[in-house]
Amino acid sequence: MGTGESYGIRGLNLGLNVEQRRTRRHQMELPLRILELDGQQVNWAGQTRDISFGGVRFVTGNELTVGGTITYLVTLSGGQAPVQIRCVGKVLRCEKVDSALRDGSCEAAVGMERYTFVRQVEPVAV
Repeated sequence: MGTGESYGIRGLNLGLNVEQRRTRRHQMELPLRILELDGQQVNWAGQTRDISFGGVRFVTGNELTVGGTITYLVTLSGGQAPVQIRCVGKVLRCEKVDSALRDGSCEAAVGMERYTFVRQVEPVAV
């Protein structure tokens, strides 16, 4: 059963929602850059909505293919020098965002299969 599904007895809706995620999500708006999609090099900007050890949800101006392999870079910034994390995963979802700009933005959810910390911070286009 997926997230938000209700359990019941023979069709009786008990209204019990069961969270199926393995890791806790943290709401953070961080710069993100898509570097590669299915082996093709790209340089697309995005901004995270939430992040966890299992993946990230973000908004981008580009449509992504569900099931595709993606390499992306997340920049963590705080009071000190920024840190970048290079992640590889799969596109789990990509839905058009109803935006006043009508710019074709989509909200994507991508898995995080592996990651590495980048020593030298690269500029991120936003």
